[in-house]
Amino acid sequence: MSVQAFDGIIVGGYADNGAYINCTGPAVKYTTQKWNLMLGFLPSVKIKEDTSVVKNAAFTPTLGLGATLTIFRHLALQVPTFYIPKTNVDNGRWTLGIGLGYKI
Repeated sequence: MSVQAFDGIIVGGYADNGAYINCTGPAVKYTTQKWNLMLGFLPSVKIKEDTSVVKNAAFTPTLGLGATLTIFRHLALQVPTFYIPKTNVDNGRWTLGIGLGYKI
């Protein structure tokens, strides 16, 4: 088990009816010969079209939390969670996502 500041993994995926792109940030990493599992922070850019009358930006920087599994040396599978803040019409909530990426 080790602590990583950045592991060179770039991931794209689906969360909250939109897409996201991120790189893995500070994390705790467990390594075996065939796979690595990281639990940590995921600095991300969420991409989502706003359908309300008053539009928000399509690209929103956010910080996620989640697990990233690296197999076959370069293939990364990710399950992130993102917090959707409270608005006038919705309560704040956590949402899950799923992503696929590449380790440089």
